[in-house]
Amino acid sequence: MDWGSSWGALWALLVMSVLPGLVLGGDIVHEDERAPKIPGCSNNFVLVKVQTWINNREDAEFVGVGARFGTTIESKEKYANRTRLSVSDPPDCCTTLKKKLAGDVLLVHRGHCKFTTKAKVAEAAGASAILIINTHKELYKMVCDPNETDLNISISSVMLPQDAGASLESSIKSGASAAVQLYSPDRPLADTAEVFLWLMAVGTILCASYWSAWSSREASIEYEKLIKDAPDEILNMETTGTSGVVDVNTMSAVLFVVIASCFLILLYKFMSHWFVELLVVLFCIGGVEGLQTCLVAIISRWFKRTGQSFLKVPFFGAVSYLTVAVSPFCIAFAVVWAVYRSISFAWIGQDILGIALIITVLQIVRVPNLKVGTVLLSCAFLYDIFWVFVSKRWFHESVMIVVARGDRTGEDGVPMLLKIPRMFDPWGGYSIIGFGDILLPGLLIAFSLRYDWAANKNLRAGYFLWSMAAYGSGLLITYVALNLMDGHGQPALLYIVPFTLGTFLALGRKRGELKNLWIKGEPERICPHIQLAQ
Repeated sequence: MDWGSSWGALWALLVMSVLPGLVLGGDIVHEDERAPKIPGCSNNFVLVKVQTWINNREDAEFVGVGARFGTTIESKEKYANRTRLSVSDPPDCCTTLKKKLAGDVLLVHRGHCKFTTKAKVAEAAGASAILIINTHKELYKMVCDPNETDLNISISSVMLPQDAGASLESSIKSGASAAVQLYSPDRPLADTAEVFLWLMAVGTILCASYWSAWSSREASIEYEKLIKDAPDEILNMETTGTSGVVDVNTMSAVLFVVIASCFLILLYKFMSHWFVELLVVLFCIGGVEGLQTCLVAIISRWFKRTGQSFLKVPFFGAVSYLTVAVSPFCIAFAVVWAVYRSISFAWIGQDILGIALIITVLQIVRVPNLKVGTVLLSCAFLYDIFWVFVSKRWFHESVMIVVARGDRTGEDGVPMLLKIPRMFDPWGGYSIIGFGDILLPGLLIAFSLRYDWAANKNLRAGYFLWSMAAYGSGLLITYVALNLMDGHGQPALLYIVPFTLGTFLALGRKRGELKNLWIKGEPERICPHIQLAQ
């Protein structure tokens, strides 16, 4: 790296790895086992598009969830009717309405009575469907009590998020006429965005690993040359360090997860619009450094003299002319993304900055042996599971998912994610993966390739190929689990760590190299200066 410290890389590692869980926004929350299907209450849960018109002009489109009871929602938009929307009086629709309806869709508040009671009251008043406003931003699966019997409900019921319902109610109460169209298009069987995201994650680790191994090989060659030509300078070299590379130790691996947990709680407690803006600034700083480091490394292969010519810059010290040349472009790129990050194709800039930052950190932060890699990934494994699943018991919601979605911020999630839009999905949205799901396993995989090259192992006899295959398989299983569980957030490291770490440990034991991998992290070899002395 031309500028930026190794401690800065450790900070970037912390910020990026706070969100290792693979998550999706708009979760539907309810434990179905507590309310199984019964006669008259056996619909599948489906997401419902609620297209609105205000004063006969097309307005916002909201997403709700259909109830287990009542009639099913039309799947084709062309067959769905546009229907007038009215506000319930009383608002909770728990008692007989004060006026009859002529097939209107009724907007009601959640609370004070059962969902099925609201539907029956609305149906008796002549409503064609009801929209129930939830008390939270999340969507809730509307079910029936196990002991309910008279459930012959012939209208559709849909739950809306709190903000969507409040917006519609405000428009109607201000005197505007409102209408809605309800339909539930089918999702494609395969999400092409997940395929590209898988390729992006695997490709990032592949590039970072080869760069890390190449840098390590060049450093080793320089070291051996120094031993041969100037052995007196070895001590001075060890004192000054090696190009800002930081080796993680066991204590720092454990401490990292503890600090990451504290930082995640901080994000959760103080999450707001200004806090996301601060994260955007930090992400841009790291992205600029990552992008310029990658560009300098690539361009310097062609223009070696510019990469080897330096000038002194206040605060940054010696900086190459090539870095000075590419830095304005990198800064401009990050600033443009930050300003226009809400537009539809801003994900491209976010992914470029994110990938460059991940690759750069993987050049600076390294695990020296399998022991440290095992401790780091094991702690991250427990961290991921705890903050996605177990945290619900103390905070009544998944802390990881809430932070990643950017709830209470008005923003579309935090920036420390790679994402790709679901272009062929009628529901839209993004498939996303946290930086930590790439970076943390990437530290172990990069170590495997450095070891293979140092031991002169080919791909089949080494560890890198099998570690990459294990990572790809673990990530693939994550996406399968994500789809099988209705899009509920999944901790990706729950699947990736056992695959990747388990494969490495099993191969090491089978080949009789586990002890050497665990302690030394490098192959046994005779030092060149000992050979010269002989």
